[in-house]
Order: sequence, then structure tokens, then C-alpha cells
Amino acid sequence: MRKIALLLIVVLGVAHFVTVIRGEADDVAKEVDEEEGGDDNDEEDKDDVTEVKDENGVLVLNDDNFDMFMEGKDTVLVEFYAPWCGHCKQFASEYEKIALTLKENEPPIPVAKVDATKSSSLGSRFEVSGYPTFKIMKKGEPVEYDGPRNEQDIVARVMEVAQPDWKPPPEATLVLTKDNFDEVVNSADIILVEFYAPWCGHCKQLAPEYEKAAKALSQRSPPIPLAKVDATQENDIANRFGVSGYPTLKIFRKGKAFDYNGPREKIGIVDYMSEQAGPPSKQVQTVKQVQEFIKDGDDAVIVGVFSSEQDMTYDLYLEACNILREDFKFLHTFSSDVAKLLKASPSQVVMVHPEKFRSKYEKASYTFTIKDSTEVSEVQDFFKKHILPLVGHRKQSNDAKRYTKRPLVVVYYGVDFSFDYRKATQFWRSKVLEVAKDFPEYTFAIADEEDYSAELKSLGLSDSGEEVNVGILGDGGKKFAMEPDEFDSEVLRDFIMAFKKGKLKPIIKSQPVPKNNQGPVTVVVGKTFDDIVMDTKKDVLIEFYAPWCGHCKKLEPDYTALGKKYKSEKNLVIAKMDATANDVPYDNYKTEGFPTIYFAPSNSKQSPIKFEGGDRTIEGFSKFLEQHATKLSQSRDEL
Repeated sequence: MRKIALLLIVVLGVAHFVTVIRGEADDVAKEVDEEEGGDDNDEEDKDDVTEVKDENGVLVLNDDNFDMFMEGKDTVLVEFYAPWCGHCKQFASEYEKIALTLKENEPPIPVAKVDATKSSSLGSRFEVSGYPTFKIMKKGEPVEYDGPRNEQDIVARVMEVAQPDWKPPPEATLVLTKDNFDEVVNSADIILVEFYAPWCGHCKQLAPEYEKAAKALSQRSPPIPLAKVDATQENDIANRFGVSGYPTLKIFRKGKAFDYNGPREKIGIVDYMSEQAGPPSKQVQTVKQVQEFIKDGDDAVIVGVFSSEQDMTYDLYLEACNILREDFKFLHTFSSDVAKLLKASPSQVVMVHPEKFRSKYEKASYTFTIKDSTEVSEVQDFFKKHILPLVGHRKQSNDAKRYTKRPLVVVYYGVDFSFDYRKATQFWRSKVLEVAKDFPEYTFAIADEEDYSAELKSLGLSDSGEEVNVGILGDGGKKFAMEPDEFDSEVLRDFIMAFKKGKLKPIIKSQPVPKNNQGPVTVVVGKTFDDIVMDTKKDVLIEFYAPWCGHCKKLEPDYTALGKKYKSEKNLVIAKMDATANDVPYDNYKTEGFPTIYFAPSNSKQSPIKFEGGDRTIEGFSKFLEQHATKLSQSRDEL
């Protein structure tokens, strides 16, 4: 009986063992099946991405299926949209009608759409900067559509491009090289030239607007040509005209170059260039016109007096005006009555200051006689020398044109020349005039405290409690503030004398000096700029950044790696500075966008070299450093 019980136990054990083995085998099989099923799912997911879906007749394209779909297609209409875009939503039903119409064409023309917020590489590739953007793909190449957004016009344009014999029209923008540049530019009365780099993002953004403007201006009478120069290929031309950044635009008049300071979109370019093509000086025919300018103007009135348009000195005057037309308003007259008002004779130029800026310390007007032997530069010097009154009104609108000379003494208060407040404004201005007459080497101006609230804050004077505050904007970006005090002429005089004798300390906005600054990238603040960047014993590469700047954040890993690479170089500093929280106390290190990067050589701190290349990689920076470094001890290979 005991043997039977033992045998039964053995049999049950074997049975349990077999069951367990079978269960494990089933689990393994199940796992294998799941893995195989997973592969199938992956394949299905992949198919989902590349599959071209149809939404109410409009095909849905993305980064993965776009090029595959375009293969072999003659013509395809594509809309780049954003799901949140109101215009896109509003146009959706109209776009579906377009798809239906073009589907019935023979042969059918596909209509597609791309969510540019998801398919970012396509958006970047086709330079999509707004929504919706339409492109007609012709044999894989994009054709811009910038016509009306309605079914009739879009269908008509697509059908036109779809014709077998259709070819894109030649560019309206002229392409200039060393072989044709001088011939084209020297013979043009006026021409706008863009110096660009193929890799430059801003140039790519400008390109379609520039071409549209070129087309519009080519149809003007007379036409105004627009041209472009690849500055990376035509170095000699770019260097001849001081091109240091991209895009750089210059206006040429019979070969003479002038800076372009206008807008960078189609309508703005067209309007600006149309105005530039006109005469630089406007004719005045009556005494009343001139009197109104003198009575109500904010700037000096410049009038050239001539006997007729055939007067040779008139042509010389116009040439001088052309060069400075961006900075001055010029007038001319052939009227004897106007000449009598101005007490001028033919071939003379008169500059008259508005009534509100006149004082007993200066002349009300200045006269210059143009002779056949007079140089254009002499006329220009006359304009520049007398354009400002002894104490003028500095405003946001004239700051960049009139008040760039340093040192500049600025007196801030509630400046208002309207009838009710003119007396109070002139009261404080008269106090400034008493001092300004004794310091002709400085420029003096009054400025409204609200217009320049940010500047007052940077001077530490926004909460001074005084009705009138004073600051001096010195050379090299340095700023000096007068200690809050009850304002009068003698207080101002004492402040200016202290500045003249070098007794004042500049005001520098600065973050706290870092306690630990041993990282691969040295942190510079306003207070340490001189000690670190201007150290004549070391070369310094410095990045000016903004904490919110996306390009700066993207650059950070490579810039840190660059710092590590050159950490052992005792005479080379890789540095960075938050330009939004610190003053850059030197004008030579001008920051107009972020990031801005300069190389400050040990032997030339006042002439830093701006990093202009598009290759913001360790390799690109290393090449730049090796080209300009004065104290690099190791070669690139050794590093």
C-alpha cells in the first residue's frame, strides 16, 4: 500500500512538471507572437506616416511622404497651414472646392496641404513665414503664388503653370558679378543692390520680397532696377563697399554708393525707392511756404537760391543734397521774393533755425556761397556744421540723425513746445543756454523725460524726485549722471566742469560679479568688462546673448564645448555676457541682435572682429580663432 502511495506521488509530480513546462512554452510562444505582432504594428505605424490620406479631396502631406508623393508629378498645389490659424480655417472650405475643380481637370491636378507646425523641415525648406502660404510645385520645384485667395484666381494660376510649355519667368532681379558690376552700376541713374550670402537666413527671408519689388519697379516709368551680388563669391566687390554683414543693401547713383535705410518688404521697398528716384530737393515758390517752415518746424530750414535750373551751381547743390537726402530736408527756389526774404543772392544756400530755437548767443541763420570751384564736400560740411542750434530738442525721431556726436549733454524734464507749455519749456532751456555757450566742444540738448524714461533709468535718475535731471553720454558708450539737486545754471556748470576734468565716474549697469568664475566659459558683467575683455595680455572671444533668445540657447552646448577645448590656453578667454542685464561700455562692441560674437585681439581691443560666419560650430569657431588669434600656443591638431 505504501509503494502504491509513493508511486502515485511520483506520477503527480511528473504531471505537474509537464504542466509547468508547457505553460512556460506557451508564454514564450505568446511573447514571440507579441514581438512579431509588434513588428507588424511598427510597420503599420510606418505605413501610417508615409500613407497619403485624403481629407475631403485634399491630400495630407508631411515630412515623411512629401518627396515620395512629388515623384513623377508635373503640377501639385500645396497649402502650408497652421491648425490655429484663423485665415486657414476660414479658407478651408474654399480650398476643398479648389481641390474638387482641379480633380476634374484633364489630367487631374492634385491639391495637398501640409501642417507646417508639425512638418517643420518642410516649412523651413520652403521658407514658410506666414499662414496660409501657397506653393505650386512644378516638376518638384516651387512656384510662388501671391495672388488673391479665391477659387477663381488660384485655379486659373494653377492651370497656367500646368501647361506643358510653361516656363518660369526670368528673375526681375539682376545678377551682378565682377564681369558686369561696374558697367551696370556706373550707367544707372539709380539702382538698388543687395549683397547676400547663400547660407544667410535673413537673406533667404528677404529674397521673395526683394524679387516682388524688383518686378513692380521694373514696370515703373522710368524703371528702377534691383540687383544682387553673392558676396561670398564676389569678395573684391563686397570689400570695396565695406560689406561686413548680410544682407547689406546699397543705393547706387551713377556708381556712387549710398546706404539703404528703408523697409525690407515689397511695398516698403517700392515706395522707398520711388521716393529716392525723385529729386533730393523740393522747390518752394512762395514766401509763405518758407515762413511756415521757419515758424513751425523742428529742424533747420535749408534753402538753395538759384537763378534757374540751368545754373551750374544748382547741379552741384543737388549732388550735395543727394548724398545727405536721408538726413536732411532740402528746399530750393528760383523766386526773387523768397531770395529777398532770406536776404540771399543766386548761388547761395541759407540755413535758418526755427523761431523756437533762437537765442541771443547764436545767429538765426547761416549763408554759404556756391562757386564753380566749390567742392561737393564743402557744401555738405556747411549743412553738418550748422544744422543744430546751441541747445536743440532731442527726440526719438531725430536722435539717430542729429545727436550721435559725443559727448552729449542731455537735460531731461517735461519738454513741450505747445502753446500752453512753451513758456515753462523755454524757462529751463534758457538755463541750459547760459552754460552751453561756454562749452562749444560739447553738444547740448533738452529731452522729454517720458520719451527717455529708459535712459533715465539706466542713469539711475528715474526716481530722483527732481523736476530736472542731467546726464552726459560720453565716448565709448560711457554714461555720467548729475547728482539730484535743484537745477540752475551754476549747478549744471559745476557738473560739466567736473566731467571735463575727469572727476566723474561712469554709470555702468551690471549684474553682480560672479563669485566662482572657473567654468569653461568666463562670465562677463558690466563691472568686469574692462578687466576681462579689454585685458591687453589676452585674446578674448565674447558672446553677447539674451536669456530668452532661442538661437543663443541652441548655441550654448557648442560654445561651452569650445570653452573646454581651449581651457588650457592661458592667453585665450572664451567669454559670454548677458547684454540685456549689463552695459557694454564701448561703442565698438555694438550689439544689434542675439547672439552677437566679437573677437577682441590682445593688440587691438578698440577694433574687435565680428564673427559673421554661418558656421556656429566648434569647428567653425576654431577656424575663426586660429585665423585671428595673436597668442594661441597650440595648433588645432594639437588641441
